[in-house]
Amino acid sequence: MTAMRVAFAGTPVFAAAALGHLIAAGFDLVLVLTQPDRPAGRGLKLQASPVKQLSQARGLPIAQPRSLRLDGKYPDDALAARAALDAARPDVMVVAAYGLILPPWVLALPRLGCLNIHASLLPRWRGAAPIQRAIEAGDVTTGITIMQMDTGLDTGDVLLAEEIAIAPGDTAATLHDRLAESGGRLIVKALDAAAHEGLVPKPQPEAGVTYARKIDKSEAAIDWRRPAAEIERRIRAFDPAPGCHFEFAGELLKVWRADVSAGFSNEPGKVDRSDSRVRVACGDGLALDLIEVQRPGGRRMAASALLATRVR
Repeated sequence: MTAMRVAFAGTPVFAAAALGHLIAAGFDLVLVLTQPDRPAGRGLKLQASPVKQLSQARGLPIAQPRSLRLDGKYPDDALAARAALDAARPDVMVVAAYGLILPPWVLALPRLGCLNIHASLLPRWRGAAPIQRAIEAGDVTTGITIMQMDTGLDTGDVLLAEEIAIAPGDTAATLHDRLAESGGRLIVKALDAAAHEGLVPKPQPEAGVTYARKIDKSEAAIDWRRPAAEIERRIRAFDPAPGCHFEFAGELLKVWRADVSAGFSNEPGKVDRSDSRVRVACGDGLALDLIEVQRPGGRRMAASALLATRVR
């Protein structure tokens, strides 16, 4: 067990995985910052984040400011968070998918600064959606970077990195889980090294910078004029959210899995259900065989079940 005092800032499952590793490694977690409870589910009841749920189960101190900006919309929240951090006296803050921008006063507060667990090999895929964009772009590798945070967007020095292969069938969900596990292991390694002054910061190279913009729901509508392989990658990249969809037999059908196959039509978007399969023509002369789909209000199902559905 280490005597290092660690503050943690994170919100979703990805962050909770890292927090779990820190707990298991015996770090002294003096304060956990996470997003305020949000309405969720059909009843829109307030739901605690995965990080808050884990923190409550382990009896860790929690703060949920709406903002950390002292000059922002919620200055009282920021002042309360600052008081809590001052009282906690962290040596370092670990940040993983927190969802709030850390202003300079937060970055400067811990003596070892703030370390971010980022789900790409920086400088590739800075920004909000590195897992999805890596799959969508057809990258064959990605990874985890432990970064010393600065005021830029994922521009800080690299402390540690671990490469992870992207499998041909990976979805955002499957790749997320492997990256989350890697991030948890790597941040423990980073903090152990930091405790013994064993980390050597390396500036990010200027070449190879890409930006992983946030996923917009408008991107989920399938444009069959695009190449088949590109559409197939986006289907996997947007699984589990927001899910790709197109209009089929008068319904908005979500597509969760598809395979590239030989073309059958020069009309992108044309549906063929011959040979006991459902295919859709794409813009490059190839087609997609639909494997797994979901009708409105239903569950995921085999696309072959659509063969009995009227096709326009």
